[in-house]
Amino acid sequence: MQKHEELLIALRKVIRAIDLRSRQLNKVAGLTGPQIVVLQHLVQNSGAMVKEIAQSINLSPATVTSILDRLESKSFITRARSQTDKRKVGVSITTLGEQMLKKAPLPLQEHFLNRFAQLEQWEQSQMVATMQRIASMMDAEDLDAAPLLEVGSIVESNAHN
Repeated sequence: MQKHEELLIALRKVIRAIDLRSRQLNKVAGLTGPQIVVLQHLVQNSGAMVKEIAQSINLSPATVTSILDRLESKSFITRARSQTDKRKVGVSITTLGEQMLKKAPLPLQEHFLNRFAQLEQWEQSQMVATMQRIASMMDAEDLDAAPLLEVGSIVESNAHN
């Protein structure tokens, strides 16, 4: 097998792993990876504003709003308008949302990050440089991307909506 074929197979395996984990999250918890990340953020930052959430998890406010709409429809979050500034709306996780979050498996990026953290510093740097080079070779270096391992649209609807 030629080197380029080995590389393409490895890339395909990564894509498959991401897809399988995304499906598992949805099947077990009825949540997507980004929804779990938003809920995790709200556990630590109850009452956060959409802009704060978006900045914290590196997604656009419009994308976060769409995710929040889905979470609110499932009663996993609530939104409350500020009493001092009516333009501001705080977001909080509900008890039901906390229960679902506890039930959900770790998103793939957390599992990956736990293993990545165990590598030596030089190995981490080498992996980052290699993946940045691959992104560049695929003309993807200028694409917007959040640090989420998720396949497809992060705001697409699923069968549970």
